[in-house]
Amino acid sequence: MAQAVAESDIDLWSDENLSNPYPTYAKLRDQAAVVRLTQSDVWCLTRYDVIKEALNDWETYSSVKAIGFNDGVNDALQGTTLASDPPMHTQLRAALTENLTPKALRSLKDSANEIADRIFKELVAKGSFDAVEDVACILPLNIVVDLIGVRDQYVRDNILTWGAAAFNVLGPMNARTGMNFPVAGELYGWCSQITQDKLEPGSIGYAIFEAAKRGEIPEDAPPHIIHQYVAAGLDTTVSTIANAIQMLGENPDQYAMLRENPDMIVATINETLRMNALMVAQGRRTTKDVEVDGTLIPVGSHIAILFGAGNRDPRHYDDPDTFTIERNPFDHLSFGFGVHTCAGQGLARMQITAVLEALIRNVKSYSLGTPVRKINNSSLALEHLPVTNVVGA
Repeated sequence: MAQAVAESDIDLWSDENLSNPYPTYAKLRDQAAVVRLTQSDVWCLTRYDVIKEALNDWETYSSVKAIGFNDGVNDALQGTTLASDPPMHTQLRAALTENLTPKALRSLKDSANEIADRIFKELVAKGSFDAVEDVACILPLNIVVDLIGVRDQYVRDNILTWGAAAFNVLGPMNARTGMNFPVAGELYGWCSQITQDKLEPGSIGYAIFEAAKRGEIPEDAPPHIIHQYVAAGLDTTVSTIANAIQMLGENPDQYAMLRENPDMIVATINETLRMNALMVAQGRRTTKDVEVDGTLIPVGSHIAILFGAGNRDPRHYDDPDTFTIERNPFDHLSFGFGVHTCAGQGLARMQITAVLEALIRNVKSYSLGTPVRKINNSSLALEHLPVTNVVGA
């Protein structure tokens, strides 16, 4: 027989929690593997094992009309890879990932390296910089926008703002969500009206339209796929680059270790992603009654998957609140798991690697000012990260 349901009146999307959700994650995780939030009527999965199991079971935990935490955004996301299940998801994902294979990304690697190296050479000469504005935003903006094939300068100037708004509207219908719907609507409007002739030939965006012409994906799918590149691919990469610079700056012994062992960049990225989840929560909808660790979750329930709680679960990771690159947690949850594993993680890793390689090549040491957290309903990111006392290598 199922146990009594663990409940909490915590608001995951309060300003206080969004500025630092990890104490809340720990409290919920200690309470139970499944906790129902009474304010928002969602069921949180808080521990590593149950989160991974749910991510791997798309038939029980559906993404259809479930990814966000309000009806408006879930309606808008219909037809996207993010908010679909197999077999539609399989078809759409194939078009999304066709140009994101390691072989396809190889041609972008040299460009990413050149941009990253130029950035740090200029910043070392200045002696101080903002790791978000001067580093983390620059490389993804150039790489991803060119990859999609965007020509319109207005779009290029606004795409980061649109991407942040797209994450904000994934939250419940609070004031922040309401304020950002019009901004996210600009991105949706641009994507819905995009045509192949407005994209650079040879770009991923152009190729997606070609796939639709061949009948490999639905005729109306290209705008949805391009929306996902922008909405999901920019903000998360920007966040991880800034988070890596913060983690290494706060742990100079780890930075020294990385400089001595550049082959630990992959491990550094994994540990950064483990310590810093990319999203506050992501939704699913149960397709049947399901019992999780003794708690019965009814069919049709809205699930909140707390990646950050799972990533710091002491049942799975020793000393989980300590940043150590020797850990190399390749099994972290920030990129998801199962059929919905992040399709663009190869592109993200390539860009983050380029930044870290350029950082350790050009910067011997640096200090950090006070970080400023971005308050966003879904994205766990920094608004500003002052870097000072930069010593060139």
